[in-house]
Amino acid sequence: MKKKFHVLFLCGWYPSKVLPTNGDFIMRHAKAVSSKHIVSVLHIISNPEISKTKIEIKKSSSFSTYIAYTKTSKNPFVKFFRFWSAYQNLLKEIGRVDVIHLNKLYPFGFFALHLKKRKQIPYIISEHWTGYHKKKKQKLPLIESFLSKKITKNAQFVCPVSTDLKKSMQQSGLKGNYQIVPNVVDTNLFKPNPTSTKNFTITHVSSLLNQHKNISGMLCVAKQLENKINAFTWNFIGGKKDEFQDLITALNFTKGRIRFIDHLAHNEIPDYLNASNIFVLFSNYENLPCVILEAFSCGIPVISTDVGGIKEYFPNEFGSLIEKKNEHQLLEKIIDIYKKPINQQSKMHQYVIENFGCKKICDLFTNLYISSLN
Repeated sequence: MKKKFHVLFLCGWYPSKVLPTNGDFIMRHAKAVSSKHIVSVLHIISNPEISKTKIEIKKSSSFSTYIAYTKTSKNPFVKFFRFWSAYQNLLKEIGRVDVIHLNKLYPFGFFALHLKKRKQIPYIISEHWTGYHKKKKQKLPLIESFLSKKITKNAQFVCPVSTDLKKSMQQSGLKGNYQIVPNVVDTNLFKPNPTSTKNFTITHVSSLLNQHKNISGMLCVAKQLENKINAFTWNFIGGKKDEFQDLITALNFTKGRIRFIDHLAHNEIPDYLNASNIFVLFSNYENLPCVILEAFSCGIPVISTDVGGIKEYFPNEFGSLIEKKNEHQLLEKIIDIYKKPINQQSKMHQYVIENFGCKKICDLFTNLYISSLN
């Protein structure tokens, strides 16, 4: 069997002009695979600013993207027809493929199912959706449940990024051949490069959605930290502070410098991580956040809530796991690292290379492609 495949990344989420950072972790998986195979990315998204479907194609020797922008419609049947038509047009542009790599099983799994039944092309699924953690306590809508079960059953492999997500999917009734494949980290970009800073610096990177990431909880801890240590800086990267301005005013920071930094390009994040003493994630729920692995890769210790699949890839000596919403624990662990810094840069970076590096993840997927085609 040939070693180089043409892999169709069929993506329900993917960065686009409409949502520039949506599914950027999927793009990184695709680029990792393209280090050994030819990858074509197919993505379709509604765009309220256009009146008819527009197709954007960017080609290179090993990595090409085919994105269709369709006119927005609130009618699900009209939307489906527009997506189906765009899907057919993109397939003609892409040509023959060997294997399909579906990302986010519903609803784009319908297309993967079609290609398997019509053209006998096998598919695997990568799944990242945190919604399954909620859905295990609530039933999926009838149509979604029926199609999702059919899609997972017909996949050669189902690849959630953590065992915790696998369990949540199985509790939603999704039976399949499960193989865990974690997120990928560009270890050439995220590497130790310590930067000296005046102030003790804490960094958080996310969408800054408070219900998910508990930004308000971190701000309250930052106020308590003022009474415990000298001046410090706490970076919140990924959005504006507008939603939190009233809380920031009420907390009345005097020694702590609170910085909100809008969305940054991915290649700008390492500079901020390397200028930090700690990375903090205080989420209420997660799967396996790329940014924790990226902090490890830079040799930066992490304090995170023990939610989702985080503990599956969190060596004890690289930081601390705490209870969600436990502000007292977060404060204590920050002070611990302030008093006794963790210096494990080389070990942390090597851990990421061995478990989440481009070669490692590409090899894992390659083995699954070979098994699927066999």
